[in-house]
Amino acid sequence: MRKVVIHGPGGREKLLVEEHPDPSPGPGEVLIDVEAAGVNFADVAVRLGLYKSAKTYVGWPITPGFEVAGRVRAVGDRAGDIEPGTPVLAATRFGGYASVIAASHALVLRRPESMSAEDGAGLPVVGLTAYYALFELCRPRPGQRVLIHAAAGGVGGALLQLARIAGCEPIAVVGNANKVAHARRLGAAAVIDRSREDLWRAAERHAPTGYDMILDATGPETLRHSYRHLAPAGRLVVYGFASMLSRGGGGRRNPFRLLSGYLRLPRFSPLRMTAENRSVLAFNLSFLFDRTDLFQEAMEQLLTWYAEGKLVLPSPATYSLRRVADAHRDIESGETTGKLVLRTDQ
Repeated sequence: MRKVVIHGPGGREKLLVEEHPDPSPGPGEVLIDVEAAGVNFADVAVRLGLYKSAKTYVGWPITPGFEVAGRVRAVGDRAGDIEPGTPVLAATRFGGYASVIAASHALVLRRPESMSAEDGAGLPVVGLTAYYALFELCRPRPGQRVLIHAAAGGVGGALLQLARIAGCEPIAVVGNANKVAHARRLGAAAVIDRSREDLWRAAERHAPTGYDMILDATGPETLRHSYRHLAPAGRLVVYGFASMLSRGGGGRRNPFRLLSGYLRLPRFSPLRMTAENRSVLAFNLSFLFDRTDLFQEAMEQLLTWYAEGKLVLPSPATYSLRRVADAHRDIESGETTGKLVLRTDQ
């Protein structure tokens, strides 16, 4: 098998494609011949040595990747009734950038025949993140206004569609004019292009009394103002800190940028939140993988919406495994829309 291995934190040159013996499925595991693996911004944080759950569960060396799609090669004891050859998609707590992986059967689902491997590999992380943020934490009601940062990215695009399914009015924030049409196609009621207009002035124009929900993975650039633009009983959901990472320098960590971002992070006071009747919620999807009940519920609902045509999976940008550094460069650039995936058979 081939897999990407990172032996220590650093820039994109740390992403090495190596050959290793094929794994065998243990009890409760499904061995998958991987056709495609999703690329997420969290993988960049893993490479830089900044992702806490990577340190908690794996350490160095590590193979990044949280989601794959392919076909079952073999199953271990107590791994259910799934048969070899079945097309599947799966979530995995690291290890996804590989041509073969042994995944927990509780995180493996049959992939619809109409869904390509590339689409299947691009669904679990963005779908689960958006579903958990919106339906578990926010409990949306029809007619509520939702502000979605980085709305042209994978999670942002999923949030736009799920907000529409919930009957909400999603307002998208994007970083440049090339992303406006993409956000509109995915259901944005309005799009704020922060490269051409003042973000918060525009946000106030679309919701003068504030937002019922704001979904923010940007970090110190926006969190303070996101909180201030909540309506009474509004909820700010934090699930990332993209603006703390450097956009250049070969993808290496920038300690000054990290420190500056940390110092600019708002400190939310429980007393103030109580008085203002606003909430701040946060989560990291990789720490939720033990909650297989949530995984099954969310993925089954997402696949139902996909089958009904309510959830659309935009065609992802595809890279071969040996071009993994290019994929990281592009996702770090902030210029991409939708999902990025690695094809293991190219």
